Amino acid sequence: MKSQKIMKIILFAIAILAVLLLIIYINHRLHLKKEAQLLSPMGQIVEVDGHNMSVYAEGEGETTLVFMSGAGTSSPILDFRSLYSLLSDDYKIVVVEKFGYGFSDIVDKSRDIDSILEDTRTALTSAGLKPPYVLCPHSMSGLEALYWTQKYPDEVSAIIGLDMAVPQYYDSMNINTLSTKLASWAAEWGVTRLIPGISESDAIKYGTLSDEEKEIYKAVFYSRTATVTMLNEMESVKENAKKVDAGGVPQLPMLLFISDGSGGTGFDEETWRKIPIEYIEQVTDGKYIEVDCPHYVHDYEYETISESIIEFLSSL
Repeated sequence: MKSQKIMKIILFAIAILAVLLLIIYINHRLHLKKEAQLLSPMGQIVEVDGHNMSVYAEGEGETTLVFMSGAGTSSPILDFRSLYSLLSDDYKIVVVEKFGYGFSDIVDKSRDIDSILEDTRTALTSAGLKPPYVLCPHSMSGLEALYWTQKYPDEVSAIIGLDMAVPQYYDSMNINTLSTKLASWAAEWGVTRLIPGISESDAIKYGTLSDEEKEIYKAVFYSRTATVTMLNEMESVKENAKKVDAGGVPQLPMLLFISDGSGGTGFDEETWRKIPIEYIEQVTDGKYIEVDCPHYVHDYEYETISESIIEFLSSL
């Protein structure tokens, strides 16, 4: 009798949980339908490997700066806006939104470093943009930028790393795919909407986005959080880092902005700063600037960074 009573309580609890989850899911789908009106692409949509990819461009300068987002950044176009808006008077600004990000399609495909790079190059070509480029990667996209330089050196004139990753970071980094999969499930079912402030990105809190742009960013966040494409990236990142490391340190003008490591890197400040400094010291035309802010440096120190970028590029 006691065991039957316990079983009834467990079944009742499961039933209540299922009903609550269904309500949360329905609420999420209703919000997504309402938010869809905010999701008109902000740039050009091009076809890459049979799917749609978003490419945003502004400015008319002769030098093209290609901004490349870090892992999990839901809206790259808006995430970089505080910085590139200060540069578009002098340079042509381009933001490529990889599959699974921003206004690009969510695609369940291989995210090995070659596939990622070729998607980006195809997107730029389809958008009518031609190399050479100055690559401006944030975080994990540093791997792609370095590999790009190794594989197609004539297409890259310089790298400006916005707290970008170098291969050595991944030697000791613990990639927790289980937590990422849980985040993906929570996003798919709308559980993330129950977490206060979760959609308030650094770009929203500390950047210069307008109120309308902030609402668009939040709408993108709820449709592009921990997508399957992002999960595939995380599962491939260590192998990608090994491949980039095997290619050696490319020799070209390189400027790294290095944060204090806070904001989700998983490293202490000393280690976070030490690894890229040791890397850039192997680059003949390499420079670095340490900034006292979290990982998304372009959302905090956009004025200082923009001034340093202009000075750096003017010296080339």
